[in-house]
Amino acid sequence: MSDKHLSSQFDADLNLISSKVLEMGGLVESQIITAMQALNDFDGEAAERVIVAEDRLNTMEVEIDEECSNIIARRQPAARDLRLVLAISKTITNLERAGDEAEKIAKRTKRLMEDGASRAVNIAEIKVSGEMAVSILRRALDAFARLDTVAAAQIVRDDKAIDEEFRAFVRKLVTYMMEDPRTISVGLDYLFIAKAIERIGDHAKNIAEFIIYIVKGTDVRHKSRDALEREALS
Repeated sequence: MSDKHLSSQFDADLNLISSKVLEMGGLVESQIITAMQALNDFDGEAAERVIVAEDRLNTMEVEIDEECSNIIARRQPAARDLRLVLAISKTITNLERAGDEAEKIAKRTKRLMEDGASRAVNIAEIKVSGEMAVSILRRALDAFARLDTVAAAQIVRDDKAIDEEFRAFVRKLVTYMMEDPRTISVGLDYLFIAKAIERIGDHAKNIAEFIIYIVKGTDVRHKSRDALEREALS
């Protein structure tokens, strides 16, 4: 991922933490897929697997962050290498938080099951946005592995689609609850789940922005999509 250095050990250190980020990302992706499976099938065992695996993500975040600190202390990286290490530290924070959102989906699914929630609420938008969230995270990790700013810019654009699915579901949910107040409790649980999925998309978008920061040296957080795209493609 990085240009060759005089120290082959430095290259090895950078490659190692980059590989660990991708490993952590793979676990988060699996967590989201399993959480959505639990929701779609009302599968309590799948939900429990997501909850149990959360501790592993927390451990990985701490371990990788510690290795980033060690590299900075030992190697004193500069320019792009320093940006890479800093971006990795921020990326794993976003991955851990995406894992938290998967855990929230699993816990809320278990609550729906325990409450004997019916399928009176059509959750088509949740299913679609869940598939989008998995896809956008997978592509963000692939773009990170290749430091592909063009792909990163596309991910930022595509996150908007998840936001639109979320807003569409909220509008539909409000209608359900107004027409039948008995659906309010179930509706709020589904709203919580939809928001968790939307946040997963946000974390994938953040990772994409870090890729542009590594390669271009520009912090594109809080910039408009058009400005970000110009920076990524310049």
